[in-house]
Amino acid sequence: MLRNCFALSRFEPMEKILNFINGDLLAPISNQFLDNVNPATGEVYSHCPDSDERDVELAYAAAESAFLGWSEMPATDRSKILLKIAKLIEERNDELALAESIDQGKPLWLAKLGEIPRAQSNIHFFATAIEHFASESHAMGNHAINYTLRTPIGVVGCISPWNLPLYLFTWKIAPALAAGNCVVAKPSEITPMTAYLFSKICKDAGLPKGVLNIVHGMGPKVGSALVAHEKITTISFTGGTKTGAEIARIAAPMFKKLSLELGGKNPNIVFADCDFEKTVKESVRASFTNQGEICLCGSRIYVERSIYERFKIAFVEQVAALSVGDPLTDTTKVGAIVSKLHFDKVLSYIELAKEEGGHILTGGKAKLMDGRCANGFFIEPTVIEGLGHLCRTNQEEIFGPVVTLQPFDTEEEVLEMANSTPYGLACTVFTENLTKAHRVSSKVKSGIVWVNCWLLRDLRTPFGGVKQSGVGREGGWEALRFFTETKNVCVKY
Repeated sequence: MLRNCFALSRFEPMEKILNFINGDLLAPISNQFLDNVNPATGEVYSHCPDSDERDVELAYAAAESAFLGWSEMPATDRSKILLKIAKLIEERNDELALAESIDQGKPLWLAKLGEIPRAQSNIHFFATAIEHFASESHAMGNHAINYTLRTPIGVVGCISPWNLPLYLFTWKIAPALAAGNCVVAKPSEITPMTAYLFSKICKDAGLPKGVLNIVHGMGPKVGSALVAHEKITTISFTGGTKTGAEIARIAAPMFKKLSLELGGKNPNIVFADCDFEKTVKESVRASFTNQGEICLCGSRIYVERSIYERFKIAFVEQVAALSVGDPLTDTTKVGAIVSKLHFDKVLSYIELAKEEGGHILTGGKAKLMDGRCANGFFIEPTVIEGLGHLCRTNQEEIFGPVVTLQPFDTEEEVLEMANSTPYGLACTVFTENLTKAHRVSSKVKSGIVWVNCWLLRDLRTPFGGVKQSGVGREGGWEALRFFTETKNVCVKY
């Protein structure tokens, strides 16, 4: 199995990843590189550019030069190029999935069946959506008409995270490019490989030089230079709330347009009238997909008291049966934690939960592996009970395979607990009572509510959170509106 997987790879061990600037693959100006570690083995397997503000400036100059031609290109022609990119992602699914699995630690099957196809869908969706993007007109009786123009902004900055690398990278750049902007993008330095392979796809698809520029490197160097650049007036960022706050601090006085998709501490509310078997299965999936390293994962599970013990037994049994192992093995359900730093953070929260009086029902420690993964970063899926809803474990984002269980008695009580955190990204509600589903959904303070499902996404719908989970919305027309400037024109007859 492993031999066949590695045969799919087109990158060599210890390869130097390169920036993509003005259509060329370039080393950073500093000629310095960062170690890129395979989290399943703990070993360095490639090197990522350690770029700085000079590389950002070079990328900006390329994007600015390309803007006029790209923005004035008919939308149908931009669409055709983006559709070529989508087609190449589809054709190279296996290669990209392998790269994602090695780089991030997720199971290969998850990348192959879910994340790379979603990246392809992102590009395809906005490539076709731009041909149907319309603006409004308002007649003032029979003496004047107002109409709205939506025009490309110029050069925009896109910063994407490490947990769903190509998926979220394309989620940002696709609407920006479709709308006629040129982009300077920064992928995470922890998971740079698929963005690098995407550079090659763009070259092969004939994307004009300078339209998309990818600068790899550290946040304090590349990300800060991108956010502070006086001529980049729009920033789209997905990542941690603390980093988002720093971006807002820099960008707000410069009056930049901001989209911030930040952290989550999502409640999973289980009512006694749920479809029990489906609810348990879906709750396990919502808790531990991608090692719990998804901002949408349900990490606080509230269960109505009359079924709490039954749910706990069934849930823990299924969680304990999850296979933790080599991401390249078909039977693995939970792969490696993305980095040693994050591995240590997640384990520290498990220790905190114990200090706060939590009882470990399953998991609770690092998973020791044999063979090639002996030095990898693995943590057992962990379920904790006995904690109050206001403790740090239940208030702070852990972003790993750790969830808590807590019973509730009334709808009012569970809504108070669900809404108690500073976050408000997503919520999952399980009930067969339609009236209750609508009522609870309206009262939960979050940008997304799933009823009897999780992560069922329609790309036409708005995506984003409230409170410290973000500012603005992505997806569908919301994204195309964000990446365009709006102008009203009033013509008197």
